[in-house]
Amino acid sequence: MTPHDTTPAPGSGAVDVAAVTRTVLDGFDRTLAELKELVSIPGIAWEAFDPAELGRSAEAVAALVRAAGVDDVRTLTAPAPDGTPGSPAVVARRPAAAGKPTILLYAHHDVQPPGGPALWDTPPFTATERDGRLYGRGAADDKAGIMVHIAALRAVLAAVEDFGVGVTFFFEGEEEAGSPSFRPFLERYQELLAADVIVVADSSNWAVGRPALTTSLRGMVGGVFEVRVLEHAVHSGMFGGPVLDAPTLAARIIASFHDAEGNVAVDGLLARERAEVEYDEADFRRDASVLDGVRLAGSGPLADRLWHKPALSVIGIDVPSVAVSSNTLLPTARVKVSVRLAPGQDPQAAAEALEAHVKSQDVFGARVDFTAVELGNAFSTDTSAPAAQASLWSLEQAWGVPAVETGIGGSIPFIADLTELYPEAQILVTGVEDPDSRAHSANESLHLDDFRRAVVAEALLLARLDAQGL
Repeated sequence: MTPHDTTPAPGSGAVDVAAVTRTVLDGFDRTLAELKELVSIPGIAWEAFDPAELGRSAEAVAALVRAAGVDDVRTLTAPAPDGTPGSPAVVARRPAAAGKPTILLYAHHDVQPPGGPALWDTPPFTATERDGRLYGRGAADDKAGIMVHIAALRAVLAAVEDFGVGVTFFFEGEEEAGSPSFRPFLERYQELLAADVIVVADSSNWAVGRPALTTSLRGMVGGVFEVRVLEHAVHSGMFGGPVLDAPTLAARIIASFHDAEGNVAVDGLLARERAEVEYDEADFRRDASVLDGVRLAGSGPLADRLWHKPALSVIGIDVPSVAVSSNTLLPTARVKVSVRLAPGQDPQAAAEALEAHVKSQDVFGARVDFTAVELGNAFSTDTSAPAAQASLWSLEQAWGVPAVETGIGGSIPFIADLTELYPEAQILVTGVEDPDSRAHSANESLHLDDFRRAVVAEALLLARLDAQGL
């Protein structure tokens, strides 16, 4: 792999692209081996899993950071607002030289539960190379992000004489569980984590072989509504007909969430059309594994439907399973919904709009309660800022093609906390995933050539910040 241009770009200072690239490639076998070791540790921050594995994961990450030449390495925690102990995070600091900026490099070492082993083609916690990809839980999301950060620092220390940029690693241990202690952690260690630039390596590229800088993320609201019609269950034969069961009435509410085209039909939710790139429908159908014959929902450009319009999904229903069902009218049903919000939407206002919509539906007078369980702000970045320009340059150098400035339909709610507590910092959202990485699903994988390029890009970003500053 070689960059498309080994000469410094205008304004890039004295960055030796070829030298930085060479150091990354020389050390890549080591980087890949270390990633495989991390994948073997099932650190999951959910209550049903052994917390000792999270501790083992943090210890392994801390050891890698020390081996990279960083001496100030700490494993820290902070309690969540409800008093629940936080999961271990690794924070490591290499102080900046006089006049040099400091960059905070974020990723998370916890992973999603693997799900049923029968769904995996290879064991989820045994990193397996196949057809140019590395398979395993966390291989892409987000242990690859950790290794991009560590390997980039190693490379730039080897390639750049007297490298002076301050580097702080922040490797969280509960992102996949919703980062419940993230805000208290930031507040407790705010000074320790202060930086001029923050890189969040937890996103995706546009396609294999085409890098992206994520410039917008949707916000989110999670809510649960409950429908109650009876004091207790009764015989469906004796009482069915005059009384509709709770799941049937809940289904009427669910059906009201979208119009005939599939657009979200909740008044008060923002929707915009502003995407500057096109997302080919055939590519989307392949990337999302849409079955033949299934029509796509919504109207307007596909990229806007993904990035700049709301999306509402039912993600859980509490009713008896088919296997244990009986001939009774069910008195209650609970439904959990997840709403992704367009950038610019206030999540509290969105939650109120969702509650008003749910309670306004005609469900034969049934009692309907709604509880918002999660709120997260959207994110957008100024791509004209120096750090963003440096990142776009670095991505183009590493991949050999211009980076796409892309939105992402997902949400990273804690970025709002970073924005609030570090208002002067420039925040960049990058990643090593691609549309076929299947993060959170079985057979999660990482494209190894793009992984190499991601390390090169971040090493070049560090070198440019050292040469040029902000």
